[in-house]
Formats: sequence, C-alpha cells, structure tokens
Amino acid sequence: MRKTLWLTAILALFVISVAPQPTHAVDEDRFEPLRRFSQVLDLVEHNYVKEISRKELVDDAVKGMLEQLDPHSTFLSTEDFKEMQESTSGEFSGIGIEISMEKGRLTVISPIEDTPAYKAGLKAGDIILEINGEPTQSITLMDAVSKIRGKRGTKVELTILHKDANKPDKVTIIRDTIPIISAKSQELEDGYLYLRLTRFNENTTREMHKALEQYKKKHTLKGIVLDLRNNPGGLLTQAVSVADTFIDHGLIVYIEGRDKASRKDFMARAQDTDIDVPMVTLINAGSASASEIVSGALKDHDRSLLLGERTFGKGSVQTIIPMADGSGIKLTTALYYTPSGRSIQAEGIDPDIAYPFVKPVEDTNKDDRFIVREQDLSRHLENNGHNGKNKAERDEKAKMMLERDNQLRLGLQLVKQLPRIKEIK
Repeated sequence: MRKTLWLTAILALFVISVAPQPTHAVDEDRFEPLRRFSQVLDLVEHNYVKEISRKELVDDAVKGMLEQLDPHSTFLSTEDFKEMQESTSGEFSGIGIEISMEKGRLTVISPIEDTPAYKAGLKAGDIILEINGEPTQSITLMDAVSKIRGKRGTKVELTILHKDANKPDKVTIIRDTIPIISAKSQELEDGYLYLRLTRFNENTTREMHKALEQYKKKHTLKGIVLDLRNNPGGLLTQAVSVADTFIDHGLIVYIEGRDKASRKDFMARAQDTDIDVPMVTLINAGSASASEIVSGALKDHDRSLLLGERTFGKGSVQTIIPMADGSGIKLTTALYYTPSGRSIQAEGIDPDIAYPFVKPVEDTNKDDRFIVREQDLSRHLENNGHNGKNKAERDEKAKMMLERDNQLRLGLQLVKQLPRIKEIK
C-alpha cells in the first residue's frame, strides 16, 4: 500500500513538472524567427561591404515585411507620412498621378485631371517601366512615389508602356503644384447637371454640395450625370458622405477584416442635403476604391444607372497608423463590401450598360482617353451657376463636351428617360 502511494505521488509530481513545457515550446517557436532576424541584422551590420546604420537596416526590413503582404501595405517614412497627409487635405507638388503595384509592375491607376501627368497622356492601366532611367522592376511603391514627386518646375522622365502599345514611350513631365479641386459641374441642358468628382479628399462632399446648391438656386434640378471616370478614390468617409447625398436610408458599404466580429457598417441617413432626382453614373477602369464604393452603393440601391466600363477593383481598406517617431504604417486591415455583400477586391463594379469610350475622329491621333477636359468645366466652382459666362457660352461649352464624349451623350439621353423607364418597370 505504501509503495502504491509512493508511486502515485511520484507520478503526480512528474505530471505537474512537465505540464508547462508545451507553453515553453510555443514561446520558443514564437521567438525563434526574431532570433534569426537579430542574427542576420548583426551579420549585415558588421560584414556588409558598405557601412549602413542599424536604423536604416531596420526601416528597410519593416518596408520589406509590409510590402510583401499586398500592393498597398507599406512603411511611411516621416517625409512619406507628411506627403500622404498633404495629398488628402489640399495640394502637393508632383505630376498628379495615382499609382499602385499590380503583379510586381508599377501601374497607373489614374491621372488627376488638368495635371502634368494628365496633359502628358498618361492613362489608367499604363505601366511605368523606368523613372529617370532607373528600372521600376524591384522598386517599392513609396520609393516610386518619392522619385516621381518633387519641387515645382523640376523635370521627371518616365518610360511608359501604354495599355495596348507594342513599345514603350519616354515622357518628360515638368512637376507642378497639384491643386485638388475635387468637385466640378457644368449644365448640359436646362435642369440636367453634369457633376464630375476627380477624387475623394477632405473637401469633396462640401464642394459637391456647394455646386448642387448653387445650381438649384436658379434652376429646377431634373437629373444628374455623375462622372466617376478616372477617379482613383481617396477617403472612405468622403465616399460614404457622397453616396449618402443620393441615398436616404439603408447600408452604403461595410468593411470586414480577419475577425468577422470587426465588421463595421456605414449607413445612409435622411438629411436636408439629400438629392432625389434621376441619375446616371459614368465609370471606367480608372474608377477605383472610393469611386467603387459610391458606384456600388448606387447600383445596389437601384439609385443610379451605371454606364461605361468595369471599374478597377481596388476593394481593400488601408489603415494609417502613426508611429512615435513621426513615421507611419499603411496596413491593409479589411475589405469593402457593397450593400448586397459583394466584395469589390479584384472584381470591380460592372456597369448596368457596358459602353466603351470611343474617341472622336478628329482626336484619334491624340493620347487623351478622357475627352471632357478640365478646361471644359468651371476652373473653380461656379458662382451662382454662372461663373461670369453668359448662357450662350455655357450652352456652347456643353455642346462641345457632348460632341466629344459618346458616354456622356448616352448618359444624358438616359437620365432624361429614367423617370419613364422606372414607371415601365
């Protein structure tokens, strides 16, 4: 009996002593990669052919870690972080282009209207092969942005492979201050307003509301052609508030990350600024991110007819996380979903009416894909809908826009017929 008790006590002691070991093994597995990183860091720091500071090595390691995740996650140096804040708040210096890494290639999402890049003929889908003679094959996205941006008046040479071209072109572009006037308008016919959003920055909804209110002061608004073509996106909050202007209730968009419990819904609400007139929305391959949120919400709510070409398909959410030293991290944390639950990522938004843009005959030798140019619209938002121009001048401007843009022409025809079409439905 004593022997049995003794053996039981020994066994119990053994179980108690070995029980913590799996946790210890987990800790070993967790910290082994960090130990290996520390060893490599030490080897490079002391043996690399050139002297490199530990800070630089760690910064580059963080860049590599983030940029291996997806095309949009990245490390932002102090300067990069500051530039990103400027690009969403007012103006910055550069050529006026939105770029991304797609399948390892530096790709143009969209040029911003009336900027050096836009005037040089850069288009959505173009691939940037070289920046000032340096290949972009192994460059990071933020390094590319840094090399392309620069002081006003300086030059940058880009080697561009256009989407359907057989050989690349070298384009020299002079950098300029890029003002971001994101909402522009033009009367097409009495009561029918062309509303162009070039991107979604901090002022977009306010500028759009101002344009609508100024027009409504002297006109009865009958319909809107909303143009999101070549709009590369921007702030999620602005996309929601723009969509909320045309949708008075229900879900606009929701975002969901790795944890399903992290889902966040963005809802429309009734407000004094709501606009309830027929709409046609123009989209193309340069419509990305926030543009896709707006067009997806309008489509799912049957609020607007979508016309044009399938959108870019950038449906991931990046969270900007500031670091203590003034740098930051841009990390993909979730995906966008339209009200019907469709993910935008790599799919895009299909138009209700697929209708490719066709260049006018007189413009076939030009590089402009998007024919409605900045100078065709009010340089700034119209003053009481006039901007100093008489009615004949405004009518002529609208006529020229419609003549050169087949998608806009069809959009106007459809928006005028939408009340009747909905009654037939």
